[in-house]
Amino acid sequence: MITGKYPGLRLRRNRKFSWTRRLVQENSLSPSDFILPIFLIDGINKKEPVNTMPGVYRYSINKLPQIIEKAIKIGIPMVALFPKTKNNLKDAVGSESLNENNLVCKAIVEIKKRYKNQIGIMCDVALDPYTSHGHDGLIKSKQIINDETIEVLINQSLLQAQMGCDVLAPSDMMDGRIGKIRKSLDKSGFQNVQILSYAAKYASSFYGPFRDAVGSKGSLIGDKKTYQMDFKNSNEALREIALDIKEGADMVMVKPGMPYLDIIKSIKENFKIPVFAYQVSGEYSLISNAIKKKLINDDAIYESLVAFKRAGSNAIVSYYADRLDKILI
Repeated sequence: MITGKYPGLRLRRNRKFSWTRRLVQENSLSPSDFILPIFLIDGINKKEPVNTMPGVYRYSINKLPQIIEKAIKIGIPMVALFPKTKNNLKDAVGSESLNENNLVCKAIVEIKKRYKNQIGIMCDVALDPYTSHGHDGLIKSKQIINDETIEVLINQSLLQAQMGCDVLAPSDMMDGRIGKIRKSLDKSGFQNVQILSYAAKYASSFYGPFRDAVGSKGSLIGDKKTYQMDFKNSNEALREIALDIKEGADMVMVKPGMPYLDIIKSIKENFKIPVFAYQVSGEYSLISNAIKKKLINDDAIYESLVAFKRAGSNAIVSYYADRLDKILI
């Protein structure tokens, strides 16, 4: 409720100077609000640009210190690892996801060996980087099968936990996987490994550059609408969140980010749980290319990130996170 009226009440008084604007600002950002995604690639001494994502690279394992040390210096609490798996290692059941020498496992071991607990590690629990068909689950009779997929995801989760992953992030959108993964982790002695559930992940057109970055774009058969959420729905997101909380999720993710600020706000208002937003590859590339073409200026980056905080996000997964020392000034 607004009390008072013009001319006694002049809201512009609080905007007159920089110092007063800072005093009354409602939201702010710091490096502690961010998770940095890192793409991995096989080989040695490789830092390979992702052509569809300006300023983003894939790193070979021995090049990881370059980006990890920068993240630690900036003050970023956690990195998220995503592999570009070689095509000859992909198959219909994503068996490479269970290989203890796959890219993600080797990266976890290397990061933990060098940096201990200076920075957290988040790993996707999903099969799409490892399947020849590009889907997050197993296929039978041209359908993504739920329960059989969960059994693979459980084993993938246990492997990543064994390697030293701090936060497991199931992004597959199979029904019931959070509860089964939590139960298996607890039974195996990993009670302190956290679960960040991609609880409201929409079947979106904004994922294209990411699929290019991990090498699944060309192999994807069909679409993911039978398991990822319909972008026309909002109440359904609350049902997904409620189920995942009951099953043991410590935190929840909304993906994509900016087109779904209303979902973030609704979740935060209805559930007192940490809510994360993913500023996905399509959002990143649209902003970056618009800046590159001088259609907008680079202040748009900060504006877009504050929008997540304003909506209620506790943290933001963003490809801009490695440049926060230049953005948050």
